[in-house]
Amino acid sequence: MRENEMLEQEDIFSKVLRAGRRTYFFDVRATKADDYYITITESKKFTEEDGSYHFKKHKIYLYKEDFAAFRDILDEMTSFVIDKKGEEVISERHQKDFKRDSFSNETTEESVSAKSFTNVDFDDI
Repeated sequence: MRENEMLEQEDIFSKVLRAGRRTYFFDVRATKADDYYITITESKKFTEEDGSYHFKKHKIYLYKEDFAAFRDILDEMTSFVIDKKGEEVISERHQKDFKRDSFSNETTEESVSAKSFTNVDFDDI
């Protein structure tokens, strides 16, 4: 079998979801027995300080015998999140104008120990 024929056989059906730095690829593939399964790939872009970048990929293989249970659990989990937190994204990292305040959440030993003492003026002694 030529390489093109092999590629055509593998790419049965595909969808892409772009979500910020992440891209999700949903692909229907064929087994050697010509049965179908799904791969879900998360590709996440990381940019280095010098401007270069690389991608980290994670892949899930989902076979037909697991579809119903997978869908049930995914539906249950997504419903739980939506019921508890709603559909609004509340993570500040997802806000378009988000800028990290480098001092707001930092806690150092020095700042903790300084807060535990009262302000003493040595002129009072």
